[in-house]
Amino acid sequence: YTLEAGALVLADKGVCCIDEFGCMNDKDRTTIHEAMEQQTLSVAKAGIVCKLNCRATIVAVTNPKNAIYDNCESLSRNTGIGAPLLSRFDLIFKLMDSSDADRDKN
Repeated sequence: YTLEAGALVLADKGVCCIDEFGCMNDKDRTTIHEAMEQQTLSVAKAGIVCKLNCRATIVAVTNPKNAIYDNCESLSRNTGIGAPLLSRFDLIFKLMDSSDADRDKN
């Protein structure tokens, strides 16, 4: 058996960019949470048990659920990303695009 490094391990001491962060499955979110919290990933597979370093900066991008952001709801509810995972980010930028028929023609 072999063990192949994923994106976070390969980005050790670098930057890992993740698009569509909100579409990630629950297992991957748990893994990312551990990586952001402890800066390591634990692997127990086919008799191989190890901890891999993943001291990476994570830049993640996501869209709101159903493609519409509700200003009356929290960021966590709008994106479907739990507050514990959101709290691991040092900076969060919310970019809003309002509809404007005249401006959107071009």
